[in-house]
Amino acid sequence: MISGLYEGQDGDSRLALRVDVDGPRPTGRISGDLFTVAGATTSYVGSFVVGTPAVDGERIQGRGDFTAGTAVRDVSVTITGGTGTAAVAGRTYQVSFVSPFFRSVLLEQDSVVGSVPFVSYRTGTLPGPTGSPARELTVPAAYAEAGVELRLTEPGVVPVDGSGADLAWDDAELHHAMTRHFSVFGDAPAWRVWLLVASKHVGGYRGIMFDYDDAHQRQGSAVFYDAIKGTTPEAQRGQLRTYVHELGHAFNLLHSWQKNLGTPPQPLGPNGGFGDLSWMNYVQNYRPGGEPGYWAAFPFQFTDAELVHIRHGFYRDVAMGANAFGRGAAEIAPFEQPVEDRSGLRLELRAKESFEFGEPVIVELKLSYTGEPRVTHGHLHPDTEFTQVSITQPGGRTVLYRPMMRHCVDTSPQIRLDEGNPAMYRSAFIGHGRDGHYFQLPGEYHVRAQYIAADGSRIVSPACLVKVRLPITRDDHEVAELMLGEDQGKLFSLLGSDSPELRSGNLALDEVISRYGGHPLAVYARLVKGLNAEREFKELTPGNNLRIRPPDPKQGIEQLTHVARDPGLDNITLNLVLRRLARAEARQGDLGRANAVMDRMVTTFEAKGVNPIVMGQIRRQAELTKAALSAETS
Repeated sequence: MISGLYEGQDGDSRLALRVDVDGPRPTGRISGDLFTVAGATTSYVGSFVVGTPAVDGERIQGRGDFTAGTAVRDVSVTITGGTGTAAVAGRTYQVSFVSPFFRSVLLEQDSVVGSVPFVSYRTGTLPGPTGSPARELTVPAAYAEAGVELRLTEPGVVPVDGSGADLAWDDAELHHAMTRHFSVFGDAPAWRVWLLVASKHVGGYRGIMFDYDDAHQRQGSAVFYDAIKGTTPEAQRGQLRTYVHELGHAFNLLHSWQKNLGTPPQPLGPNGGFGDLSWMNYVQNYRPGGEPGYWAAFPFQFTDAELVHIRHGFYRDVAMGANAFGRGAAEIAPFEQPVEDRSGLRLELRAKESFEFGEPVIVELKLSYTGEPRVTHGHLHPDTEFTQVSITQPGGRTVLYRPMMRHCVDTSPQIRLDEGNPAMYRSAFIGHGRDGHYFQLPGEYHVRAQYIAADGSRIVSPACLVKVRLPITRDDHEVAELMLGEDQGKLFSLLGSDSPELRSGNLALDEVISRYGGHPLAVYARLVKGLNAEREFKELTPGNNLRIRPPDPKQGIEQLTHVARDPGLDNITLNLVLRRLARAEARQGDLGRANAVMDRMVTTFEAKGVNPIVMGQIRRQAELTKAALSAETS
């Protein structure tokens, strides 16, 4: 067998060569990365792959696809007994065998005290597909089967500083934890990734690959012990899949049903991608057969196309901290209505009549049924990846809204849409994401959404017109400038953060409140500051402790009270603000005022003329909130 990783050098040029023509699951390719060596530094130059080389004994040759321009695209490799020559881009390298693995990645795994990291699962313990051998699979072993070496650092245990915390993590805390704690986190591409085993996420998720917010993404993931814990074979099997799935995103692997949204787009597998037997599919969405069908057929491996990407994808498309998730912010075609739609579902996007320049753009999504009642899942918000949003900008360019945080939802609670529950609603801030601000110019934008239903149907909304007005006064210009900074956008996406990395954004929002408190956009600065103050904030300290900043209910009440009075706030955001204001009042020790806020929420929406079915849901929500706050304070 000659497959594996080889290295060689010709003068100041170094080659990392991957030969993949025999051995376990060969893809029939050779590929490599080229680097320039100058003194004690090494710089990346480009990559190549030969997709269908001719193999004649020890000689492999074919025409390469290169990322960098070269006059010589023919590649020729001869390997004998672990050494050989490689002619690439007009240079000849003497190469030697380095490893049976095509790539090697450093995995730093830390766990919060009380969270027990996954160890291993024996695949033959539960019934599986015929022909899939029973074996002991750890996370490194699963990646070893894909040709990748995961080298584990000494695992760390993060103690908790303080008591009484619920240890439920939100996106802002995870982002801050990675930037402050991952010992090798950096602003450059590298084969390294951080995995945090935390207790739970405020959204109840099983895992998240949360590093999407800057030029060096895909370096941080988390799994949530409370959602996946257990010692039964079923629980251990699920834990293995969650760990491998989240780390798969760090290698720039999209979910199975989203590969057509990558750059360049990839063809979807069977059933719109839901038929993929892959670590990157969702168990409950597998078609046909759902979760039982998935586990009965899943051989605990990546698909052939995913294997090609992991082993032979161009360096910057795979290495952590290099190209952004999905590779880039390329133009896409606007979502189009299907030529035939018998789904029985209708998707609508709504927005206010116009937005001030610099105002956070928030849209409301509505999914309803047409004709007969329908059962689907409730993941209507674009951060769960069953819903995507496209934005056609004033110049005609269409981009995909890509949320700063993407949540992996390994459970999909069923929602029945019928006469008693005709529609579900979500609001989403789409003004800022992984590519920065999407509404940076005044003008008219056309926004569409696509919802992927439980049966795989793709429901497309009509276009929603979003108007961004020209600033008129000097204050309008200055406030817009303060609102449109990159750190401010991250704070809106995270609904606030204590992270020192976002200090400039917090200072800008403070200036909006202090200098321009009467400006219409000040309500959004107060919203972010109030929501952040009202909650606790977890911080991993340099001493490897988990320190918890307790909630500041007084500050939360001050800011959220202002926000709740604003007539321009959309209904779903107002609902959130009033519930969080009630929690702040309860934490301040005044349960009576908290209950009064919930009563005011009901009367406020009654006065708005909200339809009776939604009004019933709001009343139930108010009563449940009262009961929860009463239990919390007692």
